[in-house]
Amino acid sequence: MNKYIYGLLVILTTSLMGSAFAIGKIGLIYSSPILLVAFRFSLAGILMAIFVVLWKRPHPSTLIDWGKIFVIGFFQTAGVMGCIFVSLETITAGESSILTFINPLLVIIFGTVFLKLAYRRLQWIGVILGFLGVFITFGAHLSIKVGTILGFLSAVSWAIGTLLIKTWGQKIDVWVLTAYQMLFGGLILFLSSFILEKPFFEVTATSILILLWLAIMASIVQFAVWFYLLHIGDPGKTSAFLFLAPFFGVLSGWILLQEPIHWYVMLGGVFIFIGIFLANWTPKTKYL
Repeated sequence: MNKYIYGLLVILTTSLMGSAFAIGKIGLIYSSPILLVAFRFSLAGILMAIFVVLWKRPHPSTLIDWGKIFVIGFFQTAGVMGCIFVSLETITAGESSILTFINPLLVIIFGTVFLKLAYRRLQWIGVILGFLGVFITFGAHLSIKVGTILGFLSAVSWAIGTLLIKTWGQKIDVWVLTAYQMLFGGLILFLSSFILEKPFFEVTATSILILLWLAIMASIVQFAVWFYLLHIGDPGKTSAFLFLAPFFGVLSGWILLQEPIHWYVMLGGVFIFIGIFLANWTPKTKYL
């Protein structure tokens, strides 16, 4: 792929990822968190499912493959997005985005432990620096809030989803995978909403506009582009570009919500970004 097109796709998907935190926090005025994200991904999944059927994209022919899509949807959509939206009740959109996007560091750890992948010393230095950044972000609070724990769990779930996509997704059409993992994740979230919270949704022009933006731009467009980039590249190197997403998350939180950008959050973010860069940078010298 042309590097300029690749770069534009990276900016598109990461900006949509980051801005969804602030827009989602606004949406919590009109809806309970899990129900909002359930509506978001159920709607996105239905629209994408209709699209892939009309486009006659190849669908899985075995229950095993459908089961794999369901598991990916559980981690990539239900786990990640459920944790994010609930975290927004107690922490800022910027803090949630920074914690969520440490997942490239977790990809290296999980890849080593579960897939027996080998990484260089420089990459492990990046992991250490990244988690030092997380420690700074956590330590800035007198107590760890529920939102900080959920933000971290969203990163864990995303890292698992990333490795599953790379492991299982090669034999599944990327558009079909995108559609049905969102649909399955949305259905799981609906069930979770009625179990874990008191669901409500206030129907207004603003709430509908927020839902449509989250479902179409921040889900269908963003997920399709992201899955495509994962499909054509190495999961670790592709995930390195996620350092742009928390930047857009902090920026959109500041613009849309007037969230203050505290020095300790920015300092922790810098360490995380450097860690992600080192974890995925391929130097010319082989001894590193």
